[in-house]
Amino acid sequence: MFLLSAIKSNPKLKKFVHWLLIPRGQARPRLWVRLFVNPFIHKKGKSTIIRYNTRMDLFPFNSFKIGSNSMVEDFATINNGVGDVFIGNNTSIGLSNVIIGPVTIGDYVMLAQNIVISGLNHGYEDITMPPRLQKVVTQHISIEDNVWIGANSVITAGVTIGKHAVIGAGSVITKNIPGFCVAVGNPGRVIKKYNFETGNWQKV
Repeated sequence: MFLLSAIKSNPKLKKFVHWLLIPRGQARPRLWVRLFVNPFIHKKGKSTIIRYNTRMDLFPFNSFKIGSNSMVEDFATINNGVGDVFIGNNTSIGLSNVIIGPVTIGDYVMLAQNIVISGLNHGYEDITMPPRLQKVVTQHISIEDNVWIGANSVITAGVTIGKHAVIGAGSVITKNIPGFCVAVGNPGRVIKKYNFETGNWQKV
């Protein structure tokens, strides 16, 4: 804890340690971090499968945890460089998904293909500086249990998707979606809600 505080309080030391972990201008940790550090600090549950062609851009200074019986398919990217990433039990991360923290994904969540879930934004307000060089802004994304997100959807920073919600394919979700709802479109809007009194899904 003292070492971490010392690094954070010394800009030159912090910059040097950052260079040791990450090549300049890249978002992927160095090979030695991936092989000799991450396996000992990041947690993977029993019977969880992370496919060989998955890109796990994980860093030791933020948390990553995935529960039991979950699956991360090929060509997905998971990055905790700017925020923790937590994935629950019995959850499937589909082909070519991109997940950038800070993100929490619950149990029995089903993500189809080519989904982007990013808690990261770049500033753009200063027109004298490229957005790439401006301050990074993060907002936590929360995807609760039993959610199904269709292919090619985008979930933007700061959004919460409630339990057992369904997001239609190709949707762009910029605001919170309540539980037990179906949302579609760009920007995403609720088109159905489950009525617990009648036991039916009803159009809004």
